[in-house]
Amino acid sequence: MNWIVILELLYVFVLIFVCLRIIYDTTSINKTLAYLLLVIFIPVAGILFYFWFGINYRKRKVYSKKLIDDDALARKVIEDVISSTELNLQRDMDAIGDGKSLVRMLLRDSFSPLTTGNAVKLLINGEEKFPAVIQALENARHHIHLEYYIFEDGHIGNQIKDILIRKAKEGVKVRVIYDAFGSSSIGKTLVRELRAGGVEVYPFNRIRFIMLANPINYRNHRKIIVVDGNCGFVGGINISDRYINNSKYQGKGKKWYWRDTHLQIEGPGVQYLQYLFFCDWNFCANQRLKPDRFYFDLRRHPEGKENVQIAASGPDSPSSTIMLSLVKAINLAKKEILLATPYFIPGESILNALKVAALSGVSVKIIAPGVSDSRLVNAAAWSYYDDMLSAGVEIYLYQKGFIHVKTMVVDDYIAIVGTANMDYRSFDVNFEVNAIVYGSKLATELRASFFEDLKDSEKIQPEIWRKRPMYKQFPERVARLLSPLL
Repeated sequence: MNWIVILELLYVFVLIFVCLRIIYDTTSINKTLAYLLLVIFIPVAGILFYFWFGINYRKRKVYSKKLIDDDALARKVIEDVISSTELNLQRDMDAIGDGKSLVRMLLRDSFSPLTTGNAVKLLINGEEKFPAVIQALENARHHIHLEYYIFEDGHIGNQIKDILIRKAKEGVKVRVIYDAFGSSSIGKTLVRELRAGGVEVYPFNRIRFIMLANPINYRNHRKIIVVDGNCGFVGGINISDRYINNSKYQGKGKKWYWRDTHLQIEGPGVQYLQYLFFCDWNFCANQRLKPDRFYFDLRRHPEGKENVQIAASGPDSPSSTIMLSLVKAINLAKKEILLATPYFIPGESILNALKVAALSGVSVKIIAPGVSDSRLVNAAAWSYYDDMLSAGVEIYLYQKGFIHVKTMVVDDYIAIVGTANMDYRSFDVNFEVNAIVYGSKLATELRASFFEDLKDSEKIQPEIWRKRPMYKQFPERVARLLSPLL
C-alpha cells in the first residue's frame, strides 16, 4: 500500500509539473485548455501525448535560419530589402492598391520583400503542374533545389528521380529535402537511388521514436522547387500519382478525383523561396550553404509584370506569419473573398475576420471538401459552419472528389496560393509557405478557377443545416474540442 501511495503522489507531482509547463509554454489559450484537459482527464497517455506533440519549438527557438554571420552585412541586406520594397510599392501602386499595408506587414514581420517583374503561371492539378516542373528541371544548368512534404515512389516520383539523377551526372548541383513523416515510404528505396546517383538528399527532422519530445509533430509541409535561382514552384501539389487524374498513373483501384492548385514563378519572387530552402537545408543537412550570385542572381529572369511576395512561417519564425497575413488580407476586402481549403479549422482570429467581413457586406464564399481524407478533421470543420452561415458566409461542399486547394482571392487584386491549410497545424506548428500575388491578372484567373469548382459543389442551406439531428452535431462538437490539437 505504501508503494501505491508513493506512486500516486509521484504522479500528482508530475501532473502538476506538466500542467505548469503547458501554461508557461503554450501561447494559444485554446490549445492550453485542450492540453490541460487532455493530461488531467486521460492519465499517463495524455502526458505522453503532450510531450510527444505539444512542445513549443517556436518559443524554444530550436530552429535557426540565420544565413549571414556578418551582422553588418545582414543589416545592409535588410536595408536593401526595405528600400527595394518601398521603391516597388511606388512603381506599381495602382496594381497593389490597398494591399500596400499587407506588403509592409510582411516586410516588418519577416523581411519578405515585394518583388516586381515576375512571370506567374497558374497550374491546375497535377496534369498541368508536372509537365511544367519536368520542363523546368530539364532546362536546369546550375542547380535544382527541391523541398517536399510528400515525395512518393510512384510513376511521377520515379520520373522526377530519374531526371534529378541525370542532371546531377551532367554537373548540375541537385539538393533534395523530404519530410521524414510525409515521405516515410521512400527512406530505404528512392532516397538510396538518388544518393547513389549523385543527388544530395536529407530528411527534414529524422524520426527517432525513442525521443518523447519528438519533432515528428513539426512537419515540413512546404512544396518548393527552385531551378537556377530564377524559376520556382509553390503550392499544394506534392510529388505523388494521386494528384494526376489519369488512370495510367492512379491505377485501376484509384477513382478519387484530386483537385489542387500550384503556381509557377519566374523572376525575383523566386529569391525568397530560395532563401527558405537555404535555411531549411542548413538545418537538416547541418551545412553552411552560403548564398552567392549563382543562387541569387536577379539578372537571369524573363521580364514579367506580376508583383509577388512570399509569406512563410513555422517553428523558426517569431510569429504566425501566414495566419497574420491571411487575417490582414481578409480585413482588406471590400467586395469579395473567395476561399478554398481542404481543412477548415480556422481559430478565433480567422473565424472572426471572416464573420466581420460577411456582416459588413463583403461576399464571402468558401469551398471545402464534401468528402475528406480525415473524418475527424472534417467533423471539426463542420462544427464551425453554423457561425459562418449565421454571419452570411456561403459555404460549398465539393462533390467531384477531394479538394486539396489552398487558395484565396480578395476583391480583384490579391491572389494567394500556397501550402498552408486553414487550421491550427498550418498556422502554428508546420513549416509552410504561401505566395501572394498583387494585381488583377492572377486574381482574375484564380477567381475563374474558383467558380469552375463551384459548379462541382453543393451549397449548404443554412435552414437545413441547422435542422440536422443531434447525433450528427454532437460528434462535431466533440471534434471541435480537439481542434487545437489536430
